Amino acid sequence: MKLLPLLLAAVPLTAHVGSPDIFFEGAAGPYKLLVTIRPPEVVPGVAEIEIRSASPDVRQIHILPLRLTTQPQFAPVPDLARPSKEDPQFFTGSLWLMATGSWQVRINVDGGSGSGTLSVPVPALPRRVLGVERLLGAILIPLALALAFGLVSIAGAAVREAPLEPGIAPDSARIGQARKAMAVTAVIVAGALGFGWWWWNSQDGIYRKYVFKPLALNASVADGSRLVLRLDDPGWLNRRTDDLLPDHGHLMHLYVVRVPDLDLVWHLHPERNPGGDFLQQLPPMPAGRYALFGDIVHANGLPETAATQLTLPDIEGRPLTGDDAAGVAAPVARAHGLRSEDSVSQLDAAYRMIWDRPNAPLHFRQRYLFQFRIEDAQGKPAPDMELYMGMLGHAAFVSTDLSVFAHLHPSGDIPMAALALTQPDNPHAGHADHASHVMAAAGALPSAVSFPYGFPKPGAYRIFVQVKRGGQIETGIFDAQVEN
Repeated sequence: MKLLPLLLAAVPLTAHVGSPDIFFEGAAGPYKLLVTIRPPEVVPGVAEIEIRSASPDVRQIHILPLRLTTQPQFAPVPDLARPSKEDPQFFTGSLWLMATGSWQVRINVDGGSGSGTLSVPVPALPRRVLGVERLLGAILIPLALALAFGLVSIAGAAVREAPLEPGIAPDSARIGQARKAMAVTAVIVAGALGFGWWWWNSQDGIYRKYVFKPLALNASVADGSRLVLRLDDPGWLNRRTDDLLPDHGHLMHLYVVRVPDLDLVWHLHPERNPGGDFLQQLPPMPAGRYALFGDIVHANGLPETAATQLTLPDIEGRPLTGDDAAGVAAPVARAHGLRSEDSVSQLDAAYRMIWDRPNAPLHFRQRYLFQFRIEDAQGKPAPDMELYMGMLGHAAFVSTDLSVFAHLHPSGDIPMAALALTQPDNPHAGHADHASHVMAAAGALPSAVSFPYGFPKPGAYRIFVQVKRGGQIETGIFDAQVEN
């Protein structure tokens, strides 16, 4: 079959598309913490950290940055996180991340229940080059020119008048010498300015090589219904594409969403063949244009989301198997933003998913805990909940303009494969939802799941939430309008 046309959507961020902030809920010993980390846009740069403790007996929190590596490393002196005067359970701090790559923020907590430690992986990636503001440039350039002319004038005055006694006028010979001194000084100053200009551009070029370049996701369809995906590296540092770690048992988590209506979604898990391509047997799909978001995790803990768009004909396909799942909803209202504020999404067998939607409007760059409940037609909690790929649920937050995509777990937006690298000797480190595994073994899973997240920009979003109940994967779909 001929390769189908595709459109590569370049994405400027890693881990997610357009959603750089880190949200994580975990335990530091006896203390449950909700952590938000805003990585710097340039590296070296400062990461802003917010920590909310669910326990009122926390006395002090120290934070420090470490490379995400199993090799021994020198630990810097921890910084003290500052408690809020209005809310003693809310702490803030900032840390310098000095190099590009995978980092972890280690959080040490002391309180009435003893001490505890939590490590949160953080990708430190320069996402842009900071330019000089126009106003600052308008001030600095005239000042630089004034200094240059001043140096030339000072050199001329030093030769022409400085050796003379007060009141004696310089003769023509001295004036000629002064002019020569000014000319030589002007050449030296111009050379210094030229060298500075060259050095600045040289350093700028070196830095631009460090600015993150996302992997390209090339997609095609073979044999009528087999999706073929290839990760292409545009050339960013020493990144590889053959060093991937399984996350929840899969090397890639692929979301396929029909655009522009966002009314159909598939959560698929392509398998990698010996040649390095990812292959996925597609389910039945109607013709249309689809956005593809492929999540992967490198061996150093660095997560990436490669994205593209693909136009498909009618696909006959095969039924979904294993962890693959699908969802369907009404088309998203695009003409005037999202009109629907419905908090109920119907599931199979008369079950439904309910979003405990906040009463107040949603705002961007604010952290929320999104909670969803599953109940039957009589409003009773679903009794047959199961773990879906080791978690209570999975969620994807997608903006209607496709500029934002974030794949979340109940613990946050950190891949479990990256989290496991922070505690290589802990067999449960790769399962932040370890308590759920204990409840699942006892047959007592809750019928509600929550996800910490903050919208990176205003606009219209669609939220896909997937849980497993009675041996079947269910997908709830909700709309959200986010304000400034």
